[in-house]
Amino acid sequence: MTATAGGAADEAPRRGPRAQVAHALSLLDRPLTSYYLVIGCTLLLLALGLTMVLSASSVTQLKSTGSAFTLLQKQATWVALGLPLMAVTAMLPPRFFRVAAYPILLLSVLALALVLVPGLGHSANGATRWLSFGSGFQLQPSEPAKLGLALWGADLLARKDKLRMLNDWRQLLIPLMPGAGILVLLVMLGNDLGTTLVVFTIFLALLWVIGAPARLFVGMTGLVVLLTSILIVVEPYRMQRLTGFLDSTGDPLGINYQSNQGLYVLGSGGWFGTGLGEGRAKWEYLPHGDTDFIFAVLGEELGLVGTLTVLSLFGLLAYAGLRVARRVRDTFMRLAATGITAWVVVQAIVNIGAVINVLPITGIPLPLVSYGGSALIPTLIGLGVLLSFAKREPGARQALAARGPGPGARALSWLGLGRSR
Repeated sequence: MTATAGGAADEAPRRGPRAQVAHALSLLDRPLTSYYLVIGCTLLLLALGLTMVLSASSVTQLKSTGSAFTLLQKQATWVALGLPLMAVTAMLPPRFFRVAAYPILLLSVLALALVLVPGLGHSANGATRWLSFGSGFQLQPSEPAKLGLALWGADLLARKDKLRMLNDWRQLLIPLMPGAGILVLLVMLGNDLGTTLVVFTIFLALLWVIGAPARLFVGMTGLVVLLTSILIVVEPYRMQRLTGFLDSTGDPLGINYQSNQGLYVLGSGGWFGTGLGEGRAKWEYLPHGDTDFIFAVLGEELGLVGTLTVLSLFGLLAYAGLRVARRVRDTFMRLAATGITAWVVVQAIVNIGAVINVLPITGIPLPLVSYGGSALIPTLIGLGVLLSFAKREPGARQALAARGPGPGARALSWLGLGRSR
């Protein structure tokens, strides 16, 4: 009896680690896993972003404005506006997004056209991406256009799928391809190749999820590659970037200066970095350290540990978005979740790939981390759409109900403003 009890006691520690691993993996099967992963990754990336925007911009802003906190204050304002918008979006039903997709896309197209009007559009670094409204306020219409395309394309294909019209390949492409083509044309007229690639990615993601035939999908992918190659060849500065990328040792003080400096800055961080605020890149050694190359500054000050943390957060965000797409039953939600996830994650891959010099520089920001409200607000709204869908996974509603009132509802009840039962 004693021996048996002792054997069981000896066996328990051997099963301990396995049981802990099994318990950890079981957490991924819970109904609200996607919901909490999206919230957690978003908040952590925002916190990292605010920290790195302050660090990367402090010297230049102190020199130009007299305050090291100028860009931090602006970015914090955008975050303070975007988080409530994300929370409100998360409470809206999918039917709202299906209706809102059309005005979002239409207004984005009109705004992209206005960007091309002399006097309204603002150009920088060879691209015309912004609408200027005076007082230093600028809007980049291509950012909400990504959200509009993901929602509009998802609604369009979901309606056709319900009517069993997708057996014909032409129904897969029309009017989806012309709609995406108009966006691509307007964005490219503004010389913004990076955003063009993201728009193409959303288009291809929608075709992939709806089950486009392999030949059609491969053909569309080949067409995208061909168009991208033509766009690179016909524009001299893009061709220079490509040749500089292929020959990183050439022109180190010219076309390759930013990419080389990004690698030096990133590599100088070592395992744990130089420490927050201790990096040297901010002393005007690295162009656009608070936007396109903020990942390099993060690597310098937080080291390999910091960069792997960011990669892990985007990986978890990708997992959560695809988990939502796999688990929801509605075709529209499945398509829109994949389109939004592809938009955010592929944009992060393109940005990080340019910093580590495995992709040419395209000039697009790192989602949730880089400075800029025009990119941040639509991204947070898109993640709010993902949260809305995550709450409609099997068992999620019951889990939310069992959780009880959230902090906001409890605060209202403490103030005597809660709903009476």
